[in-house]
Amino acid sequence: MASYLLVTYQSEKGPRAGVVVDEKVFDAAVLTRKASYVTMLDVLNDWKTAQSLIRKAAAGKNKLKSRPLARTKLLSPVLWPSAIYCAGANYTDHMLEMARLQNLPPAPDPHEVGLNPWHFIKASRSVAANGATIKLPAASKAIDWEAELGAVIGRTAKNVPLDKALDYVAGYTIANELSARDLGKRNQLPDSSPFKWDWVGQKCFDDACPLGPWIVPAKDIKDPQKLGIKLWVNDVIKQDSNTSMMIFTLAEQISHLSARITLHPGDIILTGTPAGVGAARKEFLKRGDTTKVWIEGIGTLTNKYA
Repeated sequence: MASYLLVTYQSEKGPRAGVVVDEKVFDAAVLTRKASYVTMLDVLNDWKTAQSLIRKAAAGKNKLKSRPLARTKLLSPVLWPSAIYCAGANYTDHMLEMARLQNLPPAPDPHEVGLNPWHFIKASRSVAANGATIKLPAASKAIDWEAELGAVIGRTAKNVPLDKALDYVAGYTIANELSARDLGKRNQLPDSSPFKWDWVGQKCFDDACPLGPWIVPAKDIKDPQKLGIKLWVNDVIKQDSNTSMMIFTLAEQISHLSARITLHPGDIILTGTPAGVGAARKEFLKRGDTTKVWIEGIGTLTNKYA
């Protein structure tokens, strides 16, 4: 069980960084006596100091004003990440599933053919809160679900060695990396064209990244590669896997990304999705549906669709 949880909550004065202890939400700035900790990015930009202050305050018996978690409106835990990096084709079971869908033979382990992790970017303003109702975009008739473990960066990372990579993670959250499957191709162009694929259209519509409900500190997750991960649509299970099925570990992803671009506090890495996506079944989200994403040791992210 996590010692505390990090949240962004809606206060009377707007979004505020909060800390959840024993089902109570404390304002992060008040709890730590650091007036500068207004937003989650403020906390993450000072994570080395902040985590010590929060852990100490959360462990003590304080009589500070708090809000009941059950009656507090939580927003996406990071408003707004400077970047959201999404790993593509990163679960062995999902790779097999998509190969079957395209009538292709199973691909070899990317490690064996010298490939590195592969990522695309999702618009940071596309994040949506736990409990939010997502308006399905009119341009698409094939919005798909993708349960993913999210890693929140807590230290500036550049050229990070593999064995130190997880030291740069502040904590973990849950994402549903929604995809507009029918907007990913420009069908007027041949498959050989480098301009065939439309990643913005497929991945960056409004509310395309439900995220939350909170961040669990990295110290409370012993191994991010040993977590159960599940997704339900209308209480029917669609994805049921484990993060041990990742092809490239989170550490490999951080090391690779940081060799090419500096990662900043508050950046989020979505680590890929397991088998069970809608495209494999030709099932897609429709108005009135509800999704639930559960990750072991973190919690459940729930959203409705309209």
